[in-house]
Order: sequence, then structure tokens, then C-alpha cells
Amino acid sequence: MLKPRALKSGDRIAVVAPASPFDRDEFERGLTELRSIGFEPVFAPSVFERQGYVAGSADVRACAMVAAWDDPSIAALVGVRGGYGSMQLLPHLDCVRLRARPKAFIGYSDLTSLHLFFGTHCGIVSFHGPMLERKLAAGSEGYDRHSFVRALTVAEPLGELRGPHLQALRRGTARGSLFGGTLTQIIGSLATPFAFNPPAGYVLFLDEVGERPYRIDRMLTQLRFSGLIDRATALVFGECPDCDEPGGAYSAQDAVTAALADYPGPILFGVPSGHTISPAVTLPFGVRALVETAPAPRLIIEEAAVI
Repeated sequence: MLKPRALKSGDRIAVVAPASPFDRDEFERGLTELRSIGFEPVFAPSVFERQGYVAGSADVRACAMVAAWDDPSIAALVGVRGGYGSMQLLPHLDCVRLRARPKAFIGYSDLTSLHLFFGTHCGIVSFHGPMLERKLAAGSEGYDRHSFVRALTVAEPLGELRGPHLQALRRGTARGSLFGGTLTQIIGSLATPFAFNPPAGYVLFLDEVGERPYRIDRMLTQLRFSGLIDRATALVFGECPDCDEPGGAYSAQDAVTAALADYPGPILFGVPSGHTISPAVTLPFGVRALVETAPAPRLIIEEAAVI
């Protein structure tokens, strides 16, 4: 895995919109937050383009990403929001070109499509972290500033990541390189040239929002049938907000427990990254992680994500 260089105060971060249009007020508040932690956000005028439910044509969005990646004055890229559309960019991206200048790419939700491409096709470390809308725009209530800054600026392992709702659904201990993202986007990648293709022995992180338990069961069952869960040494789920059955009769945790009843490795539920109830922590994808459930459930990042 290629690692981006560690960011430093004053670095320029390109703000990109690979997916859906966004709220302008949230955009401005997100820029203010990036400046407050020492970075200089920049963006191309095309970030404000609109084409129905996406932020401009795939060509326009891809060109903005490639231009930012190629620009030696830009140290990292961060998404404005998710929604839909990131997968449309993949045919326009070239791994050789991206690997020539690895940079930190930060986002979650629909931007999972890009994480899968960077991590399991190009071999570049990326960051499942806050975007401008809802997270950076909300300041400390939206995201965990410590893990964000440390993951991106310190060439040391991030260490233990905590969460107020973290629990073990299946006990055990396992290690492996961490990959994953939103379950919907992982499923959507299958049977395409850009299918999620992690190495054997990896740790799988799964995030989701607003999916009822039977839909989570359906997607996990498909993921099992694909063989991708069998490759994983451990499974780590996010907080999965709004995924319980209305009225609370059946929960997302119930669906996970039922769908993965015969999974032999440890399973954690409640790591606050991506779609969260708690302030969102930043997870580096493509680096070694430890999952353990005793004496307490823990996810520990054991390898530096930047150089």
C-alpha cells in the first residue's frame, strides 16, 4: 500500500464533489472548520455545478478530482457530501496516474466507491472520515477532531478508537488490513470491473444509514455468498443510525447477529465512523488493525497511515 505524506499546517486541501449537490451554507461552514484546524481549503468553480441528483456530469467531476490530484500544490482531497454518483467517476480514473502521486483522500457514504478503488485496485491508503456537509460543518459535534488531525498529520499508528456505543456481538481477537465502507456501495460494486477485492485476512468495516434490518440482512447475505466475508478475519460495524425497525421491534444488531450466526471471527458494533450518532472518528483504510473483545471491545489501528 502506498501512503500519502503527512499533512502539515498551511497545506492546501482540495474540496471536491464526486457525488450529489450540497447545501451552500454547510459548504461554507465546512471551509471555516478546515481553516480553523490549520489547512487551506481550495476548490474549482465546477464544484457548484448541478445536473439533477449529481454535482455536474461525470466528466466534470472526474476532471476536478484528477486536476486536484495532479496539482503538486495540493496535499489532500476531501469530499463535500455523499448521496450518489461517485461510481460514475471510476472509468475516468487511472491507477498508474494516481499511484505516481499518492495523496490523502477523505470521505464516506457514497464516496465508498472511491475508497474501494483506491484501496483494493490502486493500493493507496485512504481515509474514511468527515466531509464538509453535516460533519466538518458541525464542528466538534459532527466529527472527532483528534482522530482526524492525528490520522492525517502524524506518521504514527492512530491507536485505539473509542465509541460510546461500541460493543462486541461475537468474541475473539483478529488482525488484518482494514478496508470497507458503506454496505450499499460495496454491494453495488460487485460484478463490475471495480468490484471490492480486498486481500485475504483483512478486517472488514461496514457502515450504513437508514436501511431497515431486512435490507441489511439481504446485503450481508449477498456479501457472504460472494465469499468476501469468508476472507475477513474480523467484522466491524459502524453505529448504523436509523437502521432499526420502526417501533424498535427488530434492530440492525439483530439483523447482523442473525445473518452472521456462523461467522467464526470477532464482530464489533458501534464504531462511530461515517454515518454516526456520535462525533465521527477517522479510519485509515489499507493499514493494519487489531480487533479484540476482551477485556473490552476495541479497534486499534496499529500502523501509520501517512509518511
